[in-house]
Amino acid sequence: MYGSRFVLADQGISRAQMHSDTAYFFDDNTRMEFENPVVTFFTATGTKDAVLTARHGTYNSRTSNMIARRDVVVVSEDGRRLTTPELIYNQQRNEISSDSAFRLTEPNREVSGIGFRSDPNMKNILILKGASGIARGVSTEPVAPAPQGSSSTPPASSPRAPSNPSASSTPPRR
Repeated sequence: MYGSRFVLADQGISRAQMHSDTAYFFDDNTRMEFENPVVTFFTATGTKDAVLTARHGTYNSRTSNMIARRDVVVVSEDGRRLTTPELIYNQQRNEISSDSAFRLTEPNREVSGIGFRSDPNMKNILILKGASGIARGVSTEPVAPAPQGSSSTPPASSPRAPSNPSASSTPPRR
């Protein structure tokens, strides 16, 4: 089928709309293969949430899962951009996930890792392994100490040693 268009709904709620250049149907029409799919995700109220593009996609109507492959890009309405080689969309949970390497870019930060689970607009993301990132416009300088007075708290420039060395958040170097 050329110029295909499908609505992915869950219990009567439209979760996503998929367009593709070409669609192929297999396994009693329960597995569909797509060329150049474009998936628009929606919130429960029907507002546009994010848009996914890829080179290839597979949708299985028995499991309600879609797998996007090759040059997968998801862009949220407020500017977050996720890139990965493969991504799974679970329609019933309204969740995108991947076990592959990914990069999430926002206006002031960039996060990467291997594997994630998230809502389609990438506001709540769980990174599975190897998380790293960069934040711009965030100061790592210590906060200026409060004026000297009756306060019993030590100044910010005099760090306290942890009372229990094994409770330190930095592991010992070997």
